[in-house]
Amino acid sequence: MLQALGIFQRATPDQLWKLTCPDNQHDKLVRDNLLDLEDHQLVRIELVREDQRQVWVLTRRGHGEAKQLLEPKGIRVSALREEKYDPVTGKLLGASYDDHAAAVTSTAAELHSAGIGHRLGSGYVQRADLVVRAPEAGVPVLLMEIDRRSEDAHELVAKLRRYWEWGRLLPKDADKHTVDLVRSRPDAIDHVDHEQRLWRRVYPPTGREGLVLVAFVFADTTEAKVDNTVAVLEEAGRDYWAPRRYDTYHRGITAWDYGQAVPVVVTTLEQMTEHGADAAVWRRLGRTSEQTLTAALDNPDGEALYRRQAARAEAEEERHRAVEREARRPVCTRCGEKFTDQRWEETTTPGYAWEAGSPSMCRDCYADYLADREAAAGAARRQAAAPPEPEDDQEPGSGHGWFRRRP
Repeated sequence: MLQALGIFQRATPDQLWKLTCPDNQHDKLVRDNLLDLEDHQLVRIELVREDQRQVWVLTRRGHGEAKQLLEPKGIRVSALREEKYDPVTGKLLGASYDDHAAAVTSTAAELHSAGIGHRLGSGYVQRADLVVRAPEAGVPVLLMEIDRRSEDAHELVAKLRRYWEWGRLLPKDADKHTVDLVRSRPDAIDHVDHEQRLWRRVYPPTGREGLVLVAFVFADTTEAKVDNTVAVLEEAGRDYWAPRRYDTYHRGITAWDYGQAVPVVVTTLEQMTEHGADAAVWRRLGRTSEQTLTAALDNPDGEALYRRQAARAEAEEERHRAVEREARRPVCTRCGEKFTDQRWEETTTPGYAWEAGSPSMCRDCYADYLADREAAAGAARRQAAAPPEPEDDQEPGSGHGWFRRRP
């Protein structure tokens, strides 16, 4: 209880019930605990809302107790709500619980009851109303903006742009080569791994492609106004949330590159309250249907699909290259058989082709050709070296040929 108030500063019993013991059927135990803490001067009632719900805050003593519990965990403690009274009227000053603060705490309560952890926004970045940290639920980090229609839709687009720009910054101690590369041209940061960027110094990996995840939660508004706001976010903020086509030479790639985009989901506090934050109440910008939070944040048409399609395309291109290569394979002019890869290489490698002999014959036929040629040459040499044979019609011992003297 003290920790919840230390984080959120103010909360109603209903909110504290969902933040601290959502498995209970009602908030009676929470109200009993608050009364006990009040007896020990750790908490106090700051005001009673129009709906008769009490808003509880920490006393100075309770704030110190909460600080001892939270700071060792690295969790920032909210400011103490001090009791200040008007010197004339004696009325408690500054005792207000604006609707935005109430919506933020209620959103956190609904997330917690769904098993999704949270903490207040960090001062390192465009300040978020809530920072979800629930790696066991598939959401390592999610920055949440709660809007009660107090901001114009284009202001939300500007806020989205700031998240996108922040995700493209380098840390101050980035190496000189990377800094020079980024300064060389506007899109150079696209080629810098996220691990080398500033946002990864602040938040853990999201487990998904792209920059840090952002959610817009709308509260106390109409469905028509939410639809109009989301339409503006989708159209005017397209440069920041929309994926790109993969820059690849492969054909038939339908996957999208989410690497430089801010994944954005939207919902309403009313939907979370009615169905639960773990229900299908989240819609990803660029999609038409509502999904569970993890499904909405996943990219089934992203990198995983690209790897599968690229592998298939590479295999198909390799098969096509093999067919084309086979069509070019030389055929032996002597036996009609295709060359082996080794023979093909022997007859086409520059500087070695002369050693391979005739480029029109396979190795066996060329060997036979050489053997036949050597045999013919040997026969010719032997015939040239042998003495001439006598004529068949010439009588032995007659050395005068065909003509004789008559007696």
